[in-house]
Amino acid sequence: MYEDKTLICKDCGAEFVFTAGEQEFYAEKGFMNEPARCKACRDSRKNARRAEGGQREMHDAVCAACGAPCKIPFVPKNDRPIYCSECFQSHR
Repeated sequence: MYEDKTLICKDCGAEFVFTAGEQEFYAEKGFMNEPARCKACRDSRKNARRAEGGQREMHDAVCAACGAPCKIPFVPKNDRPIYCSECFQSHR
């Protein structure tokens, strides 16, 4: 069903193979997007986050369902609703 795909890393520009097995794993986990970075660049980003203490920048938002204030790890956009942890689980 799946076939190996050659993708281009958005960080270093190198070609890498997104194998049929990896595609199947992504599908099983419900991931919708193909990987954008090669393994070396993904590992490099992980290591950089660990060196920074693993802290992500959090942004304030208001839950679209219950109106509670919440923190999210991405910049909110006006075109998509934001949900708190509890409401997000019920909307999945």
